[in-house]
Amino acid sequence: MRRSLALILTMAVACEKPTPMDVVDVDLDRVVPDVVLPSPTLRRLTRDQYTNAVVDLLGEGLVLPSSLEPDEATDGLQAIGSALTTISPRGVEQYEAAAFGLVGQVLDDAARREELVPCTPEGLTDAVCTETVVAAFGRRAWRRPLEEEELDTLLDIASQAATVLEDFDSGLHYALAAVLQSPHFLFRVELGDGEQFTDFEMATRLSFLLWNSIPDDELLDAAEAGELLDDAGLMFQVERMMSDPRFEEGIRAFFTDTWGLYELDELTKDPTVFTHMSPEVGHSAQEETLLNVVHNVLEDDGDYRDLFTSTRTFLDRKLASIYSVRAPSREGFGEAVLDASAGRRGVLGHVSFLALQSHPVNSSATLRGRFVREVLLCQYIPPPPSDVDTSIPEPSASAPTLRERVAVHLEDPYCSSCHSMMDPIGLGFEQFDGLGHFRTMEEGAVIDASGELDGSGFVDAWGLVDRIASHERLGPCLVRTALGYASGHSVTEGEEAAVDYLAEGFTFMDHRIQFLLTDMIMSDAFRMAGEVE
Repeated sequence: MRRSLALILTMAVACEKPTPMDVVDVDLDRVVPDVVLPSPTLRRLTRDQYTNAVVDLLGEGLVLPSSLEPDEATDGLQAIGSALTTISPRGVEQYEAAAFGLVGQVLDDAARREELVPCTPEGLTDAVCTETVVAAFGRRAWRRPLEEEELDTLLDIASQAATVLEDFDSGLHYALAAVLQSPHFLFRVELGDGEQFTDFEMATRLSFLLWNSIPDDELLDAAEAGELLDDAGLMFQVERMMSDPRFEEGIRAFFTDTWGLYELDELTKDPTVFTHMSPEVGHSAQEETLLNVVHNVLEDDGDYRDLFTSTRTFLDRKLASIYSVRAPSREGFGEAVLDASAGRRGVLGHVSFLALQSHPVNSSATLRGRFVREVLLCQYIPPPPSDVDTSIPEPSASAPTLRERVAVHLEDPYCSSCHSMMDPIGLGFEQFDGLGHFRTMEEGAVIDASGELDGSGFVDAWGLVDRIASHERLGPCLVRTALGYASGHSVTEGEEAAVDYLAEGFTFMDHRIQFLLTDMIMSDAFRMAGEVE
């Protein structure tokens, strides 16, 4: 692996926090490992990537398709699942309808059409004007210049449609809709040249990682000039893209996928049990967590671990009512600092975690503990055997609290090997009910939220998050997840050395996510390609 430019850092003052934009040689004694990469695969655009790409191509304010092929998660990430999914016959029809509908909206709007079509056609089949529009549109949509044969095919489609329908715009309609239906748009074609990804493939990889959308013209121009295979040229674009407002969308997309926040769109709770439940809770919960992430990464360029221990958060009136605090703003979200008496802090005190990792009618020690183990610490928990009863007894006089009711899992030899890894962690969050409301009693009994995480004890969730934030696996797990997200495949044995290398730099640089992304992009794990099978 080539040494990352991001690791040629400076300490302006010996005790000062290093910043990745300052550049002097610093010997970190890091061993640069060789990386053995798997064969690259095509990745279908996720729904959000499709939407973002369409907006970048055609502008905001369009009626966007609401029914497209669903995203599927593999190994916890939709970014990995996108490399294993294809398009069904029904999906082909949906993408076709979406393409014609989107292009039609633009051509029917005079202002939008003028922006899309900068020339005045001379006749029904003006080849020069058609080529001007199609070549520019295709370059953005397919993330590379069109080959001569591809362009000729699209121009022929436009000419035939214009002739039959006796309308120049109708010809454009068919040609541009063909661009949006093409696999070159719907799939990310990043296969490399047998050794490394090409310039235009690097542009695509960068833009979807950092912006969750297609490259802009400046990035494509840099690719065409051969600058993205050069260390300095690549670093220049990374810094430019991280300074762009679109970087926020990339950060939001990464954590939405990493923490499964998209599932909040379908959050359901029994309103007779949780009286604070309403349709907007899921959206509000997602936004609270993402606002904290954005503040940590973009505004503070802060320590990833602070996301788990900070008492700062962002609340709207609905969340404030669940947290039993005063709303910081009458409308929308406002910044708030939670008092220790509220019992919660960090993202593991958010409704996004506490409600999502619960059942519709009650909390779940297993789901909450599993999230910590699998998502935050990257530890695999096998599914239960098919013939094992996983149900939990109802509350009773002898077992009123969840701790007492799940004890059966910890005593049964068929269950204890896995549940002993999850339930003691999840029980640490038991002072929060299935929606995330703080409580100290359950069924008239005092809740015991104490326990231990890998030998380190805690008395409640407040102490538990300290144990999680300081866990030796927390940082390396985020590195592993980021590499899988960026590459579209689960980390392989040949990439383990790269994970260790990147984790070392992440730790040295105070667990700053901007640094991690830069370091990963500049590494061979992101830039080199395995052989196509």
